[in-house]
Amino acid sequence: MRICTQKNKLLEANVDKLKQKVEDLEIKLLQAQDTASRAKVEGGGKGGGSAAKGGSQGKDLENAKKREEKYKGDLEALKAKFAELEKENKKMAKEKESQGKEMKELAMAAAQLQGLQERTAAAEKKLGEMQSAYKEVEDAYKKEMQLRKKLHNQIEDMKGKIRVYARCRPFAQYEKEKGCQQCVTFKDDMSCLVTNGKRANEYTFDEVFRPDSKQSQIFEGVSHLVQSAVDGFNVCIFAYGQTGSGKTFTMYGKRDDEELQGIAPRCMRELYELIEREKGELDVTVSCYMLELYNDQLVDLLASKGDKPEKLDIKLDKKGIVVVQGAQVKGPCNNFKELYRHNEQGMNQRHVASTAMNAESSRSHLVFSILVESKNKATGAMTLGKLTLVDLAGSERQSKTQATGERLKEAKAINMSLSALGDVISALSTGEKFVPYRNNLLTKLLQDGLGGNAKTLMFVNISPADYNADETETSLKYATRVKTITNSAAKAQESAEVATLKKIIKDLKAGKQVDVADVEQEDASPEGHAQNAPADDVDDNAWMEGPAFEREARQDAEAEWQGAEAGEEQGEGAPVSEGAPKLVRSRTRSGIIKPLPNVQGPG
Repeated sequence: MRICTQKNKLLEANVDKLKQKVEDLEIKLLQAQDTASRAKVEGGGKGGGSAAKGGSQGKDLENAKKREEKYKGDLEALKAKFAELEKENKKMAKEKESQGKEMKELAMAAAQLQGLQERTAAAEKKLGEMQSAYKEVEDAYKKEMQLRKKLHNQIEDMKGKIRVYARCRPFAQYEKEKGCQQCVTFKDDMSCLVTNGKRANEYTFDEVFRPDSKQSQIFEGVSHLVQSAVDGFNVCIFAYGQTGSGKTFTMYGKRDDEELQGIAPRCMRELYELIEREKGELDVTVSCYMLELYNDQLVDLLASKGDKPEKLDIKLDKKGIVVVQGAQVKGPCNNFKELYRHNEQGMNQRHVASTAMNAESSRSHLVFSILVESKNKATGAMTLGKLTLVDLAGSERQSKTQATGERLKEAKAINMSLSALGDVISALSTGEKFVPYRNNLLTKLLQDGLGGNAKTLMFVNISPADYNADETETSLKYATRVKTITNSAAKAQESAEVATLKKIIKDLKAGKQVDVADVEQEDASPEGHAQNAPADDVDDNAWMEGPAFEREARQDAEAEWQGAEAGEEQGEGAPVSEGAPKLVRSRTRSGIIKPLPNVQGPG
């Protein structure tokens, strides 16, 4: 702005000078014209004057004309320059006006800046006050988080019964080639309808996932259980269903695609995210072990190759938690990658083979347990949580899988172990005092997850095709029974300790010598009790067509339907209504036939 003003003043001075020059030139021009006029008059009046004098006057006249022409040229040049200066002056005036506006805007901006500075100072003062208040809120938040954990676990305990989620997979390639029709329809997010021939039964669970459900959606219903494990609770998540129904995909998914990863890798990642969020309050140590039950033998999948296999004993500790003595426990696992690497090692050693129903059929039950030891930095309190992820092998019918040789032997072992699991669920769902956990290694491994002290979630995986409608219905009925079982994580710990103390007191009163270690950790399978032995009255070939409870459920359903059809034809009665009570037989390991309570829907 200052430079513009200086230029403007300089231009005005130049204009004034030019004006003066123009005025001077105009005066000179007038003088020259006046001189020329007088010369003409004088020359004409005298007429006969001397030649010398006439020549002198002619020269003066010529010179006067030249000066006049020169002055005219100078005058025109000065006028042109004057016009340019006027033009430039106007331009500078506009610039001056524009800069004046800018100066006003800058002045306003300076005023606003000053206002902002004042507001900033006030905000800094307020920030100091808020930081002080934030410290108080942070302390309150930590207390609230502790209360949240407590309430969260109370809510989970109040739910009591094992939560059951059903998941239906998309059609498999072999089902498409057979031209199968869909037999499963979905009423809402909690129920599904299975049409099997002329029967249509509805089943309700805690949640039902459709074929288009994503792995991330599946995990949303599971993630909160990881928090329970960090809080020191025993958690069990397992998947059940016929062979090829998508159990392993639900539990593990595809290893090389993060979007398709299943529950196990997502639980591992969630675990370390929780540890990171709570690192200011907790010191957490993570370790793991991984087993498979293959052909009625426990195999340690994390044992070093070439080493002599350790004897694996399944026991219950004083808190009622299953412990496998002799298993290789890997840890501490400091991050997700380390834990995931151990899981990958075990998965690579699992027994997998191809059948007519599944290109990669799991031939064993897989158990992956993550041990989470937490220490509160403030109080020093220690907790030990366990997250057990179980991928059960699927029940098989040899008539569909076309299994032979070694595959047939594996199928028999799988079906026998699932039959034992069915007996346990049957006993728990009917409230029997004796629960046959010890009849099979599988049920011993899952003892704390079924009716024990664990927070348990079951996935029942099913096929949508009518070709597998029988197996789908059997699986859903099986899951319906599981839904009636009640676990109690809080009470199991207390009752185990009380039971231990009572046993010590009883032995001391009897004068016996007490070994506290033996009392606190008893074998889950007493001496002399047969393990994994098939019932004497069961045809060995019968195991080829699935677990006992599945075969019997199919037989009962067929007999009921045939009876209903016969009654309709003879006019002797109407078919059994959907609400009518019925008995489903279940053969226990001892061969005893017993009634079970009515399950959801007929058949």
